[in-house]
Amino acid sequence: MSLATSPDASPATSAWRDFCRRIEALGERMLGEDFPGDATGRAEGVAHLADQVACWLAWSTGHSDPRAPFFHRSNDLVTQWGGPNQDNVYHHATIDPSLRYRIRGHMHSCEDFVLTLRAGFMHMEVWGTRATARASERGIGRGEPFELLLGGDGSDPDWIQIPEGVVAASLREYYVDWQNEEPAVFTIECLDELPTPSRATSEEVAARLEAAYAQIESSIVYWKDYMRDGRAQGVDNEFAMPMKVAKGLAAARYSFCFWNLEPGQALLITSDVPRADYWGLQLYNEAWYEQVDPIHRITSINQQQAVVDDDGRFRMVLSYEDPGVPNWLDCGGHPRGLLTYRWFWPEADPAFETRVVAISEVGDCLPPGTPKVDATARREEIRRRKEHLAWRFRT
Repeated sequence: MSLATSPDASPATSAWRDFCRRIEALGERMLGEDFPGDATGRAEGVAHLADQVACWLAWSTGHSDPRAPFFHRSNDLVTQWGGPNQDNVYHHATIDPSLRYRIRGHMHSCEDFVLTLRAGFMHMEVWGTRATARASERGIGRGEPFELLLGGDGSDPDWIQIPEGVVAASLREYYVDWQNEEPAVFTIECLDELPTPSRATSEEVAARLEAAYAQIESSIVYWKDYMRDGRAQGVDNEFAMPMKVAKGLAAARYSFCFWNLEPGQALLITSDVPRADYWGLQLYNEAWYEQVDPIHRITSINQQQAVVDDDGRFRMVLSYEDPGVPNWLDCGGHPRGLLTYRWFWPEADPAFETRVVAISEVGDCLPPGTPKVDATARREEIRRRKEHLAWRFRT
């Protein structure tokens, strides 16, 4: 007997039938003209849809209870949405401003983390960062244990008040020096003694499924439109003016460059070294705002990894082919995409510029004495990055 003919026409079973139909309809919608029309882009879209289903079903059905929060890992190279940073690991937990919580753990090789208390995620109708706490500003450093206390009435200076409207606590760990070492450990627990909840009702399960679909649809459509509108507002192969995201992390600065290259071309980026606690550049595909292959290719470079020239500036090369020089970003076969420049906790904005050159001319455009990077050295660079990622995303 199928759910469609079951005599149990409960809200939960009806919601599940509706969820499956809507996911199928969303997949068909992604074949429309406002989504990628090439076969490879559509294949990536199918994978992206499956990833969003896994992400938001898990979040809405398994992480919806603020009385018993557990961190859900998403928005990284495992489960992507909204342009994740390759130097971060992200964790999210549902919380309630009326309750008290403790977050504790051990930094191990993590260099810093930021806790943000959110009213929602950026692709939602209601979203925004309402409060932040940074590990380094609280004297928490690499290799150290830590504890953060959230909630209460705010009268105790050791507690971080949870503003009204907050629905999630999000952590972003920073790994700038990609070493093969144990990553940070985080736990979260509710400290209030609360009655044991009853079994979930059919209506509650139905509401969670509805919330999951809303997240899936809004994530896919919002970020597709975000990328389309961003490209339309700028000029291909040039960085837009620096910006910060309203309602986002206040210390964050960004500049976007949508690349558009032919085979045999390269985009040369020249920049001052930012006066900022953290900076880096990385690549995203055009429609889904996912990282271009961060495992098998070098598609991000941060302040620890970049080679700075004798004049105090650094040059990066974005191209299909390996130019055999430091600071190469591999576009992974994507003729178009987004290059994002981040610099966080800045003293000033850097000056930077781009120009398109032939791949054969890259060497002539770089300072004399620029080191050569042969195929063996490049493979070793990728191997070291893979080893770090294996540790960072270990079970």
